[in-house]
Amino acid sequence: MGFMASRWRSAGHLDNLDEWGLGGRSFGTFITWFLLGGDLYTAYTFIAVPAAMYATGAISGFFAVPYTIVAYPIVFMFMARLWSVSHRHGYVTPADFVGGRYGSKALSLAVAVTGILATMPYIALQLVGMQAVFETMGLGGNNTLAKDLPLLIAFAVLAAYTYSSGLRAPAMIAFVKDILIYLVILVAIFYLPHVLGGWDSIFGAAQEKLAKPNPATGKPTGTFIPGEAGYVSYWTLALGSAMALFMYPHSVTAVLSTKTRNVVRRNATLLPAYSLLLGLLALLGFMAIKANVNVKGLDGLANPQLAIPRLFDQEFPSWFAGIAFAAIAVGALVPAAIMSIAAANLFTRNIYRDFIKKDATPAQEAKVSKLASLLVKVGALVFVLGMDKTVALNLQLLGGIWILQTFPAIVVGLYTRWFHRYALLAGWAVAMLFGTISAYNVVNPATKKHFGGSIANIPGTETPAYIALTAFVLNLVVVIALTFLFRALKVPDGKDSTHPTDFVADRGDPGVKDLPEILDDGGAATAKS
Repeated sequence: MGFMASRWRSAGHLDNLDEWGLGGRSFGTFITWFLLGGDLYTAYTFIAVPAAMYATGAISGFFAVPYTIVAYPIVFMFMARLWSVSHRHGYVTPADFVGGRYGSKALSLAVAVTGILATMPYIALQLVGMQAVFETMGLGGNNTLAKDLPLLIAFAVLAAYTYSSGLRAPAMIAFVKDILIYLVILVAIFYLPHVLGGWDSIFGAAQEKLAKPNPATGKPTGTFIPGEAGYVSYWTLALGSAMALFMYPHSVTAVLSTKTRNVVRRNATLLPAYSLLLGLLALLGFMAIKANVNVKGLDGLANPQLAIPRLFDQEFPSWFAGIAFAAIAVGALVPAAIMSIAAANLFTRNIYRDFIKKDATPAQEAKVSKLASLLVKVGALVFVLGMDKTVALNLQLLGGIWILQTFPAIVVGLYTRWFHRYALLAGWAVAMLFGTISAYNVVNPATKKHFGGSIANIPGTETPAYIALTAFVLNLVVVIALTFLFRALKVPDGKDSTHPTDFVADRGDPGVKDLPEILDDGGAATAKS
């Protein structure tokens, strides 16, 4: 399907970023619903959310449900505006918009680098999810090559179809992925409680396990229902994650691939259906506790990421366990493809074109983006094969902290240009440094390693909160203070290439060009209203 997608709804211009990287900006409500669902609810979500419920309970696991609910009203408000200005000016990435809005290549570069850094470990974790399935299935041999061969084959297929078909490949495969995952979750929710003794027994086992003291800390293993001490951690995790979700480049890429701004808004109202699925998915973690699954990996160490694959392998007939594993594997291929395309587009448009070859043609941009997407995936593969998996997990935690710091430049910039470009750059730098240091200082009580979590006390208090949101508040304080200072000193603003009407324009309005017009003008790089 991935290779067939090169001929699906194609205008025959896969040597152009609008076609290869944004699917011709032509997807309607139905396709976008599957594409965004496949993009946001990944194989890692399928494994990590219930794994967090299995290991430590509600604060680290169930917060994902309210955060995906809170995210969509935010998307409804601002993503349609980003769609409009991007289609009128031919922007392909959020960094394109920031550069055009503030007239600052330095700020655009900061947004692009942050997006790439945050996306790389995210891709790696999709491969980690597939690896957990392969390990449970017993695929691979004893030597290093045989052990990693299934993942290498999956990687090769992913790289090949992404290179040849661009965004159309994950869009087409997303139909299969979402249908499989809905099928597996619904069957699991009705079947597993029946074989495990009912919901009362499942919740009772989870409550008992999470209340047991952790030998390393002497404190309870986890949180069944958050008490008052966990309230701030819970709501800051939910709010900060909701604000960060659509700052990720792959989320923006999926949104910009739509054909009208109303498609974006419709999907913001329809996608919460996935949040219901996510709530049911999270409960699989408690089922794994009741089923007393063995989560020891081949290395002999406990790995909560194996909880759900082992649960399916243990409790389902082998034929249905195979369907469940297929759902997880395909669920990794879809977001990994979109993420690699988004990261490649950032490199091409905001590093290669802005700093290396300023007169790059659309064909050259597309070629560089295809090659960059391969390099991004190779980097993710190196993460998985060459490093401790906790490194990828830690970098993913950092990714959420980092990507939220682009919120002021992108989202606030959609409504006002009052923030000064240099103030935004300084706020971003301060928040990135603060967030990284704060995350480093969180030590895992069991392993004694740094980057042990994303929750830390708010400076000067004993209140634990999500580091990303604390850094974001610091970011805003710096931006506002320095904006007043720079405006008082009359430090010049950059040139704003946007117009107020750009933010409400829709398909068919003056200046909003369809793909053939963009190509006639020499590509999206030069298409301006």
